[in-house]
This record gives sequence, C-alpha cells and structure tokens, in this order.
Amino acid sequence: MIDRLAVFGATGDLSARYLLPALADLRAAGHLPERFELTGASREDWDDERFRAWIADQLDRHCGPCPRDAKEAVAASARYRRADVTDAADIAAAIAGAGPVAVYLALPPGLFPTVVTALHGTGLPPGSRVVLEKPFGEDLAGAQELNRLLAGLVPEQAVFRVDHFLAMTTVQNVLGSRLANRVLEPLWNSTHIAEIEIVWDETLALEGRAGYYDTVGALKDMVQNHLLQLLCLVAMEPPLTLGERDLRDRKVDVLRSVRLLTDYDVTHRTRRARYLPGRIGDRDIPAYADEEGVDPARHTETFAEIELELDNWRWAGTTFRLRSGKALKADRKEVAVRFRSVPHLPFGQGGEALPNVLRFGLEPEGLSLDLMGIGPRANILTPLSLTARMAAPDLPAYGRLLLDVLKGEPALSIRGDEAEEAWRVVAPVLSAWERDLVPLEEYPAGSDGPPPREGTGGGPRRRDDLLHEGAAPPVIP
Repeated sequence: MIDRLAVFGATGDLSARYLLPALADLRAAGHLPERFELTGASREDWDDERFRAWIADQLDRHCGPCPRDAKEAVAASARYRRADVTDAADIAAAIAGAGPVAVYLALPPGLFPTVVTALHGTGLPPGSRVVLEKPFGEDLAGAQELNRLLAGLVPEQAVFRVDHFLAMTTVQNVLGSRLANRVLEPLWNSTHIAEIEIVWDETLALEGRAGYYDTVGALKDMVQNHLLQLLCLVAMEPPLTLGERDLRDRKVDVLRSVRLLTDYDVTHRTRRARYLPGRIGDRDIPAYADEEGVDPARHTETFAEIELELDNWRWAGTTFRLRSGKALKADRKEVAVRFRSVPHLPFGQGGEALPNVLRFGLEPEGLSLDLMGIGPRANILTPLSLTARMAAPDLPAYGRLLLDVLKGEPALSIRGDEAEEAWRVVAPVLSAWERDLVPLEEYPAGSDGPPPREGTGGGPRRRDDLLHEGAAPPVIP
C-alpha cells in the first residue's frame, strides 16, 4: 500500500468536503498506514501550521461523526507546499520523498493536460499513481489527448479516473441485486423491461459553483460521466468476476453498443433547459442567467435529458432515459426499472394493472419494488410496494475510492477507452446543441422542470409523475 498522498488543489472544496473526511474515516477504520503522509499543494501562501489548522476546521465542519483522534491524526500527518501546479519544479518539490506517491489532481479539468505535462518533467517514483476527477477531458479529442499524456507518464493500471458514484452502496447493489438473485437475472432484458430511467434531479441550485458549472452544464457535469456509469452497471452482461479487467470490459461493451444519435434523433430525444427565478422551500432562487459568475451568452443548461437505445441482443427495444436537473421542486435520485405490462388480466373490471417498477434509490440509498395485488375487495387490484433500506456502508464513497487508490485496486476507476467511449455517446448531442438544433427551454426554480412539449402529452417530469401516480408512462417513439 502507498503511504504518501499529494493533493494538488488541496485547499479547494473537493478536498474540504470529501477527501479530508474520507481520510479521517480511513484512519478511524484502521486502513491508513501508520506512517501515512499527506502533502497539500495550492496557490495560498501558507505554511504547515496554517494548513493543519485549516484541515482541523474543515474536518469539524464536514466530518462531525469522525472520532477526534482520527481528525487529529490526519492533520498531524499533513504538510503544505505553495505551488504553481503548472510548474514542474513546484510539482517536484510537492511530491519529494521516499517511495511511490499517489498524486491527486483536485483541480478544474481544464488544467489536467497542463499538470500531467508538468508531471512528465518531474519523474514520478516507480509505483506511483495519478488520480483525476471527472470529467476526463472536455470532449472526445480532449479525452484522447489526455489519455496519450497519461500513457507516457504511468501504466494504465496506475491511472485512477475516479467517479464516486461507482462506490455508492446502492450503485454497488445494482450488481448485487442482478447477479445474486435468480428471480431477477432471467427477466433482465428487453422482453420484460420496457424502460429504464436513470435520474439525478436535485433542489440544489448553482450554490456558488459558477466558475466550474457555467463551462460544462448538466450534460457534461452529470450525464456524460455519472449517469452513463450507472447505465453501464444496469445494462452490462454478467462479468466473469468483479476484477478490474472483467468488470471494465463489460462496461465498455455497453458504451460501444449505444446507438449514436443523428441530428433528427437529438431534436426528438433530448431536451435542455435552464432555470428562471423561483422559490424552493424558504429560499428565493435567482434566475440561472443572473447568478454571480454566469455568462448568459454561453447558454449553459441546468437541465438535460437524453433517450438512448442499445444495439445488442439483450436490450434491443428498451428505452434508456438519462436525466439530471438543478433547482427543481423535489429531489429524485434513482434508477427506475419499469417492466412491461402483463399480457392478460382475468379480473374483468377489477382495476388497472400498473407496470411493476424496481427502484434503486441513490440518495437516500434504498430499494423498492412496485407490485400489484388484490385489495380488501375481491378481484379489485391495488398497488403494493416492497421497500428496503440499505445498511450504512462501512466507508463513504470517497473513502472507498481513496482506499482503492492507495492499495492499487483500479476496478472502480474509469479505464481510458471507457472515458473515450462515454464522450463518443454524447458528442452528437453536444454538436447539435452547439448548433441550436434543440431550443434552450426555461423552467421556474422550484418547479417540475420544463413543461411538456406540445402534442406529446408527456415530457421529462410528466412521465415521472405518471410513474409515481400509478399510470404507465408514455413511450416516445
């Protein structure tokens, strides 16, 4: 196990909210080496003492349940180096020490090529690893160039393109539910499943992230990475093992099978929108275009939806709908698997049989199955729901990912070809949107999202409402 971690961009939000609490959790669980060293590198003119005080403050704010001795141990293990992350000499000073080091780029993705190029000039110790946050590149060409730079620095198995969604308990349980239960796997195909929705709708608005978000938007921020990763786990063929090669090979198969959208498809199977002023709970939300740091001329979307089809034996005829939106009325974060209706009902006028829906709740984590049964009156159908809550994980998602980095287990990281295939899927959408083939719609903050399209009787949110109200959602041809 590597016992040195160097974080570039160590004073940023990612480090404060996720990486430092994850290290404290790992320390509390006994997973960190006794001689573990944390080096923080950033632009602030700090020293070790100032950095350790900042770490202590952030852990108190973001890791309340963590034991006090674990927080103190993380702070004590830290040192600080002021660094220009594009300068090879500054980088060399930050990673100086004995033995291999895990270099975590907690930086804006646009800096990755420059920083990796600078790392080439430092000469990483043998056995070192490089960790990158999503998105991996800003488009397909950028991902290919970044992969080329990384290949010249360290072996592919030493590159960790992390996506914390893959370490979430419920995401892992998608595989567990499918592959460990005979009752599900025989039904896991287009013969029985009409539609799978992968949704990350949130009440959060921009929350001060304009510097990053306004350059990417909902499609690049959520759909291109997080939601496509969920698609891979839901749709993949059963792997021989959960080892890194078998698991990642099957995920790449899914992305390669996605039918690329034509311009016509993009206009009929995608939507984009951004929020107007509104109210969410007791919060007044300004229009996205009026948020501080936003350039309205960029036409950045805060809501994105795409419908995909897979050209393979298992899934031909099933619709996969991926959607993410900000500043909506309610949080809905789940994978919803909607089964086809039964072919015949022997109940006469005994009610309507609604489609069975298996839901993997992502936040909060849980599992539910919507069924039909007989109610108090004979032959009258009534909806039933079976629910289960997941046991609390022993480690948070970032704790799991950091442990994999230190131990050198890349199964839950994104392989280079996988990152490129994900960009291939969204490239036609990005191109069509840049040419304004799809209008940028608007919706009030605190609403259900953009209104249904004229003539469809449906739309992104209406379809979800129907699922929850018990009616079969319309399938867009």
